[in-house]
Amino acid sequence: MFFYFKKTKTYGIKNVSKSKPILLLSNHQNALLDALLIATKCGRFSYFLTRAAVFKKALVSKILNSLQMLPVYRVRDGWSNISNNNAIFETCTSLLNKNKAIVIFPEGSHNLKRTVRPLSKGFTRIVFDTLEKYPETDLQLIPVGLNFENAEKFPDSVSMYFGKSISAKDFISENRNEDVAKLKVRVQSEISKLTTHIPSDNYYETIKTLNNLQVDYLNPKTVNDCIINHFKNCKTNRKPKIKGIRLFFKGFLILNILLPYLLWKFIVQPKIDEVEFVSTFRFAIAITLVPFYILIMGISLLFLFSFKLALIYVISVLIISLLAVKL
Repeated sequence: MFFYFKKTKTYGIKNVSKSKPILLLSNHQNALLDALLIATKCGRFSYFLTRAAVFKKALVSKILNSLQMLPVYRVRDGWSNISNNNAIFETCTSLLNKNKAIVIFPEGSHNLKRTVRPLSKGFTRIVFDTLEKYPETDLQLIPVGLNFENAEKFPDSVSMYFGKSISAKDFISENRNEDVAKLKVRVQSEISKLTTHIPSDNYYETIKTLNNLQVDYLNPKTVNDCIINHFKNCKTNRKPKIKGIRLFFKGFLILNILLPYLLWKFIVQPKIDEVEFVSTFRFAIAITLVPFYILIMGISLLFLFSFKLALIYVISVLIISLLAVKL
């Protein structure tokens, strides 16, 4: 993650309890990278609710299960599979009773649009089932806002905002339907404060204006204020003029990892149907084929020439990678 992102900023981490049961509820833009960012930055060893469609292949299913990912079925997965969620929700209830942490993306799907979409009610079922079965559980809900500078590009920068915890017990009354509705509204409101939230009306005109103003998407509060104030007194994100130097090192890096780059550019990337998965597959190449290629090249130099030359090559590629990503 350090080599992949130019900048990763985390705010409000003190809001994440180290001992209480928590549900981390985040917006969902960038597929698997959203989960990886929360996993590495939230400070808790977490379980993740993940759409069941990605568990279809046996090997992938084993890998995901080993990473504490639990499948959740949606209507599009077939009505016959919806009942499988009962066991998953019971598992979540049991985990929360043991003071564990669970991550849920309550929008139900991913989308690169900079807006918080209506939340599904799946997470509310986990909340109320847990409190119904274990009424003494001090369940805390943590809203999370993920903000990408440009999720499709590499390298990218990201900021994560962990909001103030919400006590689930505060939403318990004698009318569960009303409780569900109130909880959904509250959580959506809190997430919308932690990430750029552009209303659906005039979305494309708004995003175009914000891009022209060069706003800082890593600072969602200033961007949301800009929208509310009709683009008056908006803070811009003027970048230092080092683009030429960055492109030089990026080109130099490509030359040193040419085979994985060509595989990505001409074989893997053209087969990706959903733009939200571009960064996920790019990252997968970056943590598998690229290190393997560098290792093979280093071993080749070791046997053909010397250990010193092999070491110089490996260290040089790492330095070039850092310069290409961090500048």
